[in-house]
Amino acid sequence: MKEKKKRKLFSFWSKLSLQTKMNYIAVSGASVILLSITASLLVAGYGMRGFSSVLKSNSQSLALWSAIENEKNTFASYIREQTKESYISYEAACKDTKKSIEELSYDYKKIGRYRYAKVWSIRNLYKNYSQYRDNYLFVSTKDQSDTKKLYTIYRLQGYLTTYAGQLEQMTVKSGNERYEKERYLLVILPVVSLILGALSLLFVRLLKQSVHKSIIRPVIELAKDSVKIGQNDFSGKDIITEGEGEDEIAKLVTAFARMKSSTKGYINALTERHAMEKQLEQVRLQMLKNQINPHFLFNTLNMISSTAQIEDAETTEKMISALSSLFRYNLKSTDSVMPLERELKVVRDYMYLQQMRFGQRIRYKTDCDPETLDILIPSFSLQPLVENAVMHGLSSTCKGGIILIRSWIRDGRLWISVADTGVGIPEEKRKKILESLKYRDEKNTGIGVGNIYRRVHGMYSDGDVFLYSSSGKGTAVQLAFTPSNHRT
Repeated sequence: MKEKKKRKLFSFWSKLSLQTKMNYIAVSGASVILLSITASLLVAGYGMRGFSSVLKSNSQSLALWSAIENEKNTFASYIREQTKESYISYEAACKDTKKSIEELSYDYKKIGRYRYAKVWSIRNLYKNYSQYRDNYLFVSTKDQSDTKKLYTIYRLQGYLTTYAGQLEQMTVKSGNERYEKERYLLVILPVVSLILGALSLLFVRLLKQSVHKSIIRPVIELAKDSVKIGQNDFSGKDIITEGEGEDEIAKLVTAFARMKSSTKGYINALTERHAMEKQLEQVRLQMLKNQINPHFLFNTLNMISSTAQIEDAETTEKMISALSSLFRYNLKSTDSVMPLERELKVVRDYMYLQQMRFGQRIRYKTDCDPETLDILIPSFSLQPLVENAVMHGLSSTCKGGIILIRSWIRDGRLWISVADTGVGIPEEKRKKILESLKYRDEKNTGIGVGNIYRRVHGMYSDGDVFLYSSSGKGTAVQLAFTPSNHRT
C-alpha cells in the first residue's frame, strides 16, 4: 500500500513542469524558514521579555543602594573637608540618588503589595531626609545643637541604606518566584521548536531526494555527456530519466539524445568528406608542382646562355645550381608541409635567378623570427607569392623595388608576410580577388594563390589569408594559422 502511494506521488511529481516544481520547492523552503524563525522568536521573545523585566528591577534596586551609599560617603566627606570639590561630588551624588528613586517601578499591579510598600517608604523617607539634610547644610548655624542634627542625618542615611538593601532582596526573591512559575514554558517552547525543526529537516530530505532524481542527476549526466561529445567521444549509453517524466528536464534529455545521434552521423559524414577532400588536395598540389611557367624558363635559359658567353663559368654554375634546386624541390617534394627555413631556401634560389635577370631593380630581404624557422608550413606557399610580387608588382616598373618576407609568433599563431613596394592593386580589384579566393574562382587569382588560400583554410582550423594593397605603393599578403608542431 505504501509502495503504491509512493509511486503515485512520484508520478504526480514527475508530470509537473519545472517551473511548478521550483515554485513548490521555493514555497516549502520559505515555510521551513518561517517556522524556524517563528519558533525561535517565540522562545527568544518570551524569555527575553521576562528576563529583561527581572534584570531591570534588580538593576534599579542595586543602583538605588549604590547611589545612597555614595551620597552617604560624599556627605561625610564634605562635612569633614568643607571644600568646593567635595561639595561638587556630594551634589552629584544627591542627583544620582534622586534619579534612582524616581526610576523605581511604582506600579502596584506589576511589583506587588510588599515591594510597593517598601518603595513608598523609601520615597517618603528620602523626602523627609532631604529636607532635614538641606536645613542642616544651608540654614543651621552649626552650634553644639547641630551635632545632634548631624547624627540624625547619619541615622536617616542608615535607614535609607537598610530599606534599599531590603528592596533589593525583595526584588531578587520576586524574580526567582517568577522564574520558577514560568520555567516550564521555557522548556516547552524549545521542545516544540526542535520538533518543528526535525519535521522540517525530514521534509527537506525527501524534497532533496526528489529533486536529485528528477533534476540534478539528469543535468549532471548531461554535463558529462556534453564534455565527452566536446572531445569527439560519442560512446556510451543515452541518458534515461526515471519514470515517465514530462517536465522540461525530461524533454531536454530526450532532445539531447536525438541531437547526439544526429551529430554523430553528421560527423561521420564530414570525416568521410574530409578524407576525400584531402585526397583531392593532394592531387591539386601535385598538379601545382608539375606546372612550370614557360616565360620564366625561357627568360632564365636565355639569360644563362648570354651570361655564359660574357662571364666565367662560376656565375653560370650558380645560376644552374639555383635552377636545379628549384626543379628538384618542385618535382621530388611529396610532403604537404615543410619547415619554413626550407621554403625560404626555395625563395632564395628563385630570387637569385630573378636578380640575375633584373639586376639591382629588384631587391630581396627577410626578417624572420628564429623561433619560426623550424615550424612546418604548407609546402609551395611562399614561392608563388614571391613570383606574383615580381611579375605583377615590380617587373613593370623601371625603378623596381623591394620584396620583404617576415615571420613572427603572436598569441600562439604563426604570421608570414610577403610584401613588395611595387605598383600595388586598385581597391576594387583587391576586393574582387578576395571574393574570388573565397568562392574558389581561380580565373582572377591564378592556380597558385588559390591553392595556397584553400590549403591554409583546409589544413588549419584558424587559418586565414589577408591581402593588403595600396595603388602605387605596394602589396602585402599575410598567412596566419596555429601550427601543429609549435610549442609555446
